[in-house]
Amino acid sequence: MITCAGIIGAGKSSLTELLANDLGTHAFYEPVKNNPVLPLFYKGNEIAAKKREQGIDSTNPYAFLLQIYFLNKRFDMIKRAMQEDNNVLDRSIYEDAIFMKMNADEGNATDIEWDVYNSLLSNMMEELPYAAHKKRPDLMVMIDVNYDTMIHRIQKRGRKFEQVEADPSLERYYKRLLKYYDDWRENYSESPLMVIDGNRYDFKGNENDKNTVLNMIEERLVELGNLSNRDFLTIKQRREQHG
Repeated sequence: MITCAGIIGAGKSSLTELLANDLGTHAFYEPVKNNPVLPLFYKGNEIAAKKREQGIDSTNPYAFLLQIYFLNKRFDMIKRAMQEDNNVLDRSIYEDAIFMKMNADEGNATDIEWDVYNSLLSNMMEELPYAAHKKRPDLMVMIDVNYDTMIHRIQKRGRKFEQVEADPSLERYYKRLLKYYDDWRENYSESPLMVIDGNRYDFKGNENDKNTVLNMIEERLVELGNLSNRDFLTIKQRREQHG
């Protein structure tokens, strides 16, 4: 099982689709389109920021709700994905705490909410081996991007509530989130971690970049013993023939 990680707009869903198609397995995607809480969360961030500018202490009333929503969905998703040996997830429970911790540090969630969330996450992680018959992914692939690349991709996919032009306070939010991802990358230890330079490789729009990234990931799977060299060469040849 492969899990992808990375900030908003890094290209997790695109890479998940490419990997699943290349390896002939199933892709599991984070629920965004039908998420009833996400637009409320962005609006709540904007309201809380304006109140704090006026000297009024304020949290985002939807931060805790959003993180519990995502935590529940990601726990369900990884349980289903781990029932089989070969699946790819575009985000996983392993990076979930980044957002709740940042919300707590930013004042958008209370310390009590952070403690409750963290306790629930810990309990879920203890139950994961029993619920999913597997303790961790075989490979975590992080797509590392800078702010400019992130904003370009956010603009390109066009979700209104994610646009800095619609909410200028998002610039500070995104830049701080990048720092939290840097810390997460340095401290992640649940499984083997592979970092892809998302600024350098446009694996969605450039065929050569796509093949390079897929080869890098699959070669790492061979090194880890999750993919035979023979199967890798067959997959690579098939991709090059149909590319």
